[in-house]
Amino acid sequence: MRATLIHGERDIRLEEVPDPQLSTGHDAIVRVSAACVCGSDLWPYRGVTDTTEPRRIGHEFVGIVEQVGEHVTQVKVGDFVIAPFYDCDMTCANCLNGVSTSCLNGGWWGAEQRDGSFADGGQGEFVRVPHADGSLVATPEKPSAALVPHLLTLADVMGTGHHAAVSAGVTDGSTVVVVGDGAVGLCAVIAAKRLGAGRIVVMSRNPARQALAKEFGATDIVEERGDDGVEKVKALFDGIGPDAVLECVGTAESMDQAIRSARPGGRVGYVGVPNGGAELPIRRLFGSNVSVGGGVAPVRNYIEELLPDVLEGRIKPGRVFDAEFALDDIAEAYAAMDERRAVKSFVRP
Repeated sequence: MRATLIHGERDIRLEEVPDPQLSTGHDAIVRVSAACVCGSDLWPYRGVTDTTEPRRIGHEFVGIVEQVGEHVTQVKVGDFVIAPFYDCDMTCANCLNGVSTSCLNGGWWGAEQRDGSFADGGQGEFVRVPHADGSLVATPEKPSAALVPHLLTLADVMGTGHHAAVSAGVTDGSTVVVVGDGAVGLCAVIAAKRLGAGRIVVMSRNPARQALAKEFGATDIVEERGDDGVEKVKALFDGIGPDAVLECVGTAESMDQAIRSARPGGRVGYVGVPNGGAELPIRRLFGSNVSVGGGVAPVRNYIEELLPDVLEGRIKPGRVFDAEFALDDIAEAYAAMDERRAVKSFVRP
């Protein structure tokens, strides 16, 4: 089959690799119907994190079950399934506690697993899923082509935006600021609106992303950054700041912006993949009673909650995909996001 490998900085290649094979009885083979490029994929692509040898890449996919192991009971051949951006069994203590990203038996796509088997990357034609009953969620029926992009967001960005909102305690009437206008930030707007936020401010300088944020539920846009951004945000909320700030970037600057923007006693929900030396200013947090929660989003725990809203069209997070590519053009899918010509690249094998 064909699959995407990263060889180094700005070096993405589509190559022939071995077809996946069932090996444990608890696994499944999924034929990928759609995948995408994640903002976190850009860290190795840009050379921010090192790639010491060629490796598989891609962690968001949906598709059709082609084969199942003898012990698999929750999905069957022919099912259309959503896979979270990691593998998990949904039976261990951490999964049952709502933190499936810390599954005691799970792993990551494109890597060797704890038992020595291999799970393919999501940007390819097929993926072996080690814990099919835990990781995969089947839709009631095969979706239309138009619905597939919305379902694909449940593999990562919609669930991640939701995690930011939940971690920041967003509820009916909350005032919210979203730091970041990428796919996760835009999905965080949807999540905040869905949870009942009364006012949602998005920090963005991109007109197209501003417009989409407003369609998703944003009430205000702030273009300023740093001290000016904090001042502008606080001015919108009686000089003290919002109840909740959703940090969806992962840099030291974005975390600083989020923490300084929250009102005393407010909450910051962070889901941006840490990069650039972001650290918590404990003295500032202590003095302001601002709390910080979040981390890598356990999106598998959220899929069943969010899926009905996607299926019934109450939320349409797939609109964050503003560029579509064939798998043959995967290198261009990366370049488009790297150069900010696309919010998020959608890929069809």
